[in-house]
Amino acid sequence: MDKGLNNSRQDFPILNQQVNGEPLVYLDNAATTQKPLAVLNAIMDYYQHDNANVHRGVHTLAERATESYEASRDKVAEFINAPSRRSIIFTRSTTESLNWIAASFGNLVVSEGDEIVISELEHHSNIVPWQQVAQKQHATLKYIGLTADGELDMQSARELISDRTKIVAIAHASNVMGVVNSIKELAKLAHQHGAYIIADGAQAAPHMPIDVSDLDVDFYALSGHKMLAPTGIGVLYGKEALLNMMSPAQFGGEMIDFVHHQDASFKEVPWKFEAGTPNISGAIALGRAIDYLNELGMDNVLAYEKDLVKYTLPRLLAIDGVRVYGPHDPDKHTGVLSFNLWGLHPHDLATGLDMEGIAVRAGHHCAQPLMEYLNVEATARASFYFYNTQQDADRFIHAITAVKEFFADGIS
Repeated sequence: MDKGLNNSRQDFPILNQQVNGEPLVYLDNAATTQKPLAVLNAIMDYYQHDNANVHRGVHTLAERATESYEASRDKVAEFINAPSRRSIIFTRSTTESLNWIAASFGNLVVSEGDEIVISELEHHSNIVPWQQVAQKQHATLKYIGLTADGELDMQSARELISDRTKIVAIAHASNVMGVVNSIKELAKLAHQHGAYIIADGAQAAPHMPIDVSDLDVDFYALSGHKMLAPTGIGVLYGKEALLNMMSPAQFGGEMIDFVHHQDASFKEVPWKFEAGTPNISGAIALGRAIDYLNELGMDNVLAYEKDLVKYTLPRLLAIDGVRVYGPHDPDKHTGVLSFNLWGLHPHDLATGLDMEGIAVRAGHHCAQPLMEYLNVEATARASFYFYNTQQDADRFIHAITAVKEFFADGIS
């Protein structure tokens, strides 16, 4: 375990550097992950050998680019066990995916007097779009509460989800509390009441096996950059029958079938949603990132990260003055650990850690309603991935202690 999963660190040249005179320990993986050489090479290979637009040309480069682009769609479908490649839409991000669902599907099925149910755990990307739908349609937005240890309160969910509910939109895993939500149970509950369920998979898909067919979600969104791929590429999975109900969120080239002077017809799903020149290199690189993760094995990734949290969390909790948000049981945690150190603003703590070469996040993590719920302004957040090690964890814990002592000496 000390050397990282399958010695993978050697595939990530960015990790082999010093920051402020100290070896880098990158613990901001919930924000974005680093990219292995295989992914970087896939981007370069496309631009060096196959750079052409997809779907439009009959020349060799265009055909090769299209083949690679669509092969990545197949890889995504297999990675999340989607029943059909036609249910996979390439977007820019989880944020764009959720916005498309809200605009093209939410406004279609939500009417005045209906209810939309989300939770206190949500990222702004899974809050603000539903606020907009609720306001436009004169519907009510409701929030599932949390248990004392920061897990989703399923009793609250059962009370809130009713026959008035049309949409249930929930994070599969929290980007702050480090909990994994019971999406399959929520899907069953939503469907019993005739509602649709959307899962924000940004923090889950990179870290655990995903089976959208078993979860029975109606929609699932994820981001490539949180799972080794570049920024600017995301995925929206939707049940094909529901996608066929939806109108495109954007219009222009590529997504049309025929355009006449006064009207137009659109391609079939998923292509009717992909207007304009897509992020071809990003999609191809996402396919290579999936290859890399499959080579590691997602069960192995999940087990490795759980072991790393079991090693780190008790040591973090043992530091006097540290408060960890979310469950204190490592078995209930992803690699996300949000915490505060008494007497020190999270930004100051993160700056101090950076001086020790430790990269963590500090702020509200695009989850201000959750910060209000926790009655805090912000938190620091360390988030691990499979290329992190016990040595990284040791340096992280040691650095917190060093920062704490430094500020204590300064105050005294």
